[in-house]
Amino acid sequence: MKIKQIKTEARQALRGYWGKGVFISFIYFFVSMVLTTIVDILFSGGIHNWLYQEYSPVGSEFGNFIISLLYIPLTVGIIWFYLGLVRTENPQVSQIFSIYTNVALSVKLIGTNIMIGIFTFLWSLLFLIPGIIKGLAYSQTMLLLKDNPEFGIFEAITESRRRMDGYKWKYFLLGLSFIGWGLLCILSIGIGFLWLVPYVYTANATFYENHIAEKEVIEL
Repeated sequence: MKIKQIKTEARQALRGYWGKGVFISFIYFFVSMVLTTIVDILFSGGIHNWLYQEYSPVGSEFGNFIISLLYIPLTVGIIWFYLGLVRTENPQVSQIFSIYTNVALSVKLIGTNIMIGIFTFLWSLLFLIPGIIKGLAYSQTMLLLKDNPEFGIFEAITESRRRMDGYKWKYFLLGLSFIGWGLLCILSIGIGFLWLVPYVYTANATFYENHIAEKEVIEL
């Protein structure tokens, strides 16, 4: 499937759901901003100190790192929401928080994200290009865990790498195709990202559904 077709299918899947998509983007941005600001204020010793500080306290940096880990199940929930949208499953906004009700799954997703970050970083030490290639190879891991919850962390990462063989360049070009929209969103003082994020996530889910999901699983 060509990139143009992927984006066309993504827009078709979003018909009637743009409102929910924008709302989800707003929730994520708002929660991220509010929690980060609260942590900064608390560790700075109050709003006055926070307003005039030149550097964030170490405690603030650590607190925001922990929060970023806790965001992972929410981010994955959003990714799975758009996969459900592509599959015409009529997903509901409340589903993006459902992963938090399963502690074991939440821990697994956080661990998976950490391992992907470590692997990508280590490959990046060899130069930037290998890191980018491996990042593309691991990009389908969270979607594969949706369809294959029995996968372990390393099994899901390995399966993503295997299934992306021959598709990394197309996925890279798919991402590049949104650069123009991203620039326009910046000109809109960031407001346009509320619409662009659903478009990108749905396009990524469409890519997965058409190129990755139906590949045969190889037993390790």
